[in-house]
Amino acid sequence: MAQQTLHSRTAVVTGAASGIGEAVARRLVADGARVALLARRRDRLERLAAELGPNALAVPADVTDQASVDDARRQVRAAFGRVDLVVNAAGVMLPNPVDDGRIDEWTRMIDTNVTGVLRVIGAFGPDLVAAAAAGATADLLNVSSIGAHVVFPNYAVYGATKAAVTQLSAALRAEYGPRDVRVTSVEPGLTDTELGSHIDNPALGPDGQLGAMFDAIGALSPADVADLVGYVVSRPRHVNLRHVVVLPTRQA
Repeated sequence: MAQQTLHSRTAVVTGAASGIGEAVARRLVADGARVALLARRRDRLERLAAELGPNALAVPADVTDQASVDDARRQVRAAFGRVDLVVNAAGVMLPNPVDDGRIDEWTRMIDTNVTGVLRVIGAFGPDLVAAAAAGATADLLNVSSIGAHVVFPNYAVYGATKAAVTQLSAALRAEYGPRDVRVTSVEPGLTDTELGSHIDNPALGPDGQLGAMFDAIGALSPADVADLVGYVVSRPRHVNLRHVVVLPTRQA
C-alpha cells in the first residue's frame, strides 16, 4: 500500500516533552510534517524544538487547564495555520490499590488521561473537520494502553481511564468518519517511558512490580510506538487503521 507524504501535514502532539509524545514528534518532523509540541515543561520543549528545527514549535500547555489549551490553539494557528493531525499522547499512570482511596491520584489521571484528551479534541477537532472538508487527509490519533482491556492489579483507575480513551475513539469514528476524519486508538503494551518514575509506592514502581515486569517481559521503546504512529497516519486518505495494539513479543 502506498505511503502518503507528510510534507503537507500540520500536527499537534501533546505530551511532547518526553516518552511516546516526544518520539512521535521526532518521527513526524523527520517525515516532513510541521509539528506543534505541547507539554507543560517549557525548557524541554524548547530544547526539543531547537533540535528539530523550524518545522517544530514549542507550545507550553497543560491539558488539565482549559485556558492553557485555548491559548495553545491560538499560538498554533498563528504560527502554522490549520491543523490536520492531532496526536493525544499526554498521560499519567499512578497505580495503587483502590483500597488506598487516593482521590488525588484518581482525579489527576481522569483529568489528564480523559478530560485532557477531550479538551484537545475540542480545541483542534474543528480544524480536522475543516481540513477533511477541503480534501486534505485528517487524523485524530489517541494513545491509549493495553490496560484498557487487560487487567493489572493496582491499575484499576488507570485502566479505566484508558478504556475511556479507547471507547471515546470508537464513538468518535461514528461522528468523524462520515466527514472523512480518521480516528485511531493505539494501545501500547509495556513501554520504557518516565511514567514509572511518577509512582510513589515503592512496591509498585521501578524497584517493585513494574520493574519485575520489565525484567520478565522486556519493553517497547517510545520510538517503536512512534514508528507505528508514523505508519498509521501515512496511509492513503481512504484507509483508517481504527484500533492498533502493539506489544513486546513476550507480552503478546
